[in-house]
Amino acid sequence: MARVVKKAAERRNEIIQAAKEQFQTQEYKKITMQGLTEKLNIAKGTLYHHFASKGEILEAVVEEIVDEELVRKQNLLIDHDTLPPLPKLIRLITDNSMPQEHEILLENLHHPENSDIHTRQLARFILKLAPLYASVISQGCQTGVFTTKAPLECAEFIISGVQFLTDIGFYPWSEEQLRRRAEAFPLLIQTLLGAPTGAFDFLNKG
Repeated sequence: MARVVKKAAERRNEIIQAAKEQFQTQEYKKITMQGLTEKLNIAKGTLYHHFASKGEILEAVVEEIVDEELVRKQNLLIDHDTLPPLPKLIRLITDNSMPQEHEILLENLHHPENSDIHTRQLARFILKLAPLYASVISQGCQTGVFTTKAPLECAEFIISGVQFLTDIGFYPWSEEQLRRRAEAFPLLIQTLLGAPTGAFDFLNKG
């Protein structure tokens, strides 16, 4: 039987999809490059041609998840396009419908040797999602509900601040540190955007 030769992009994507499945169901330390070659039925040299390490594969998988999250958030805005800017931004902030298997996979970023990947994952979220948030903030500025002159920078601060300061994968924050930040976030976001008083108080409810 003739050997099937796949294009580089096709093979790379095949590796990413196989690895995603493993990262969604197994602990990071239990996943091996050898195991991936066996799962894909490819030579080890083929795998290393595309990725130098397990961590590099994880980073590629995470990048794909960030892209999927961007599309999901874009679709969320399309579904609520007729909402005024403030309720629309609230939808973005409170949306927690990321697939559970993605959340399990992202837990692998908390492995100590993946700290650099974890940091770059946050950067990708900022770069790709902040413009989407900024578009809604800009709409709010046009209608007078927000008064900031820096919509994109506000979006970047909100995403990076909330993610970094509440993610114990970046640092083992104490319960007290997490609590006081959660209590302060509504006022901080309100002040940052120049939003109506109490607009984000819902963040401390429920």
